[in-house]
Amino acid sequence: MRAAFIPDIEYLVIAGGGGAGSNYGGGGGAGGYRSTVSGESSGGGASAESALPFSTGTYTVTVGAGGAGATSGSNTRGSQGANSVFNSVTCLGGGAGGGYPNAPAGLDGGSGGGSSYTDTTTTSGETNQGFGSTGGAGTGGSGGGGAGAVGTAGATIGGTGGAGVNSAITGSTVGRGGGGGGGSNISGGSSATDGGGAGGAGSSLNGSAGTVNTGGGGGGGSAGVAVGGAGGSGVVIFTLPTRATATFSGGVTQTSATVGTNTVYTVTAAGPTDTVTIG
Repeated sequence: MRAAFIPDIEYLVIAGGGGAGSNYGGGGGAGGYRSTVSGESSGGGASAESALPFSTGTYTVTVGAGGAGATSGSNTRGSQGANSVFNSVTCLGGGAGGGYPNAPAGLDGGSGGGSSYTDTTTTSGETNQGFGSTGGAGTGGSGGGGAGAVGTAGATIGGTGGAGVNSAITGSTVGRGGGGGGGSNISGGSSATDGGGAGGAGSSLNGSAGTVNTGGGGGGGSAGVAVGGAGGSGVVIFTLPTRATATFSGGVTQTSATVGTNTVYTVTAAGPTDTVTIG
């Protein structure tokens, strides 16, 4: 008798987005983005990865927090996002955005953070996880890199955060992993999509935070004592055949839904020691 076919485990893993800089601050880079969904993309322009062969046992699951934005008056960069993990799959936290004048350059990460308006430093994203950012220019910080596109340089306004990537792993198409916009002193503001926060525009206007559970980067603070936006937390989404079971440790927050012949689990919070046991 032929054994029943057991589908592979598909996943979408996104790390926490980077926090943005203050005072013409660069936007935070998106968290690293890795996906196995057929026909979709991983970050950095990569094709979908190979799915994990189905296997019972205990898997590590960690959802990375977003990095803090630079605080009012610090005139410095934000903080790096934290890594997300699913079994052997690790995504790097998004790069922090720089801030004028003390730490103007953005930092590399899953996607690279933007630099402040005085700094032309470019940043890089992790291979197959995200894009980097161009340097600051004009009167605005540069946008943070996104999972799907480079963050652009500021001109008269802050640079645009790099676009994220769409996924329908949950049954509905959702864009995640966008970079944060750069801050400037020009009204109108910078834009960001797919969970990235918009940059502050004008005098002492805070950048917007990245959206939770998208890995979006925070938006840069505008001129003056404005605060940089925090990065959005990451997420771990994976599929199992409906006849399989998943038992989570106590620190995990998750939801599940049936999509076709699979159960899709969306983990929105989990610490570094948390697990899921698949049976």
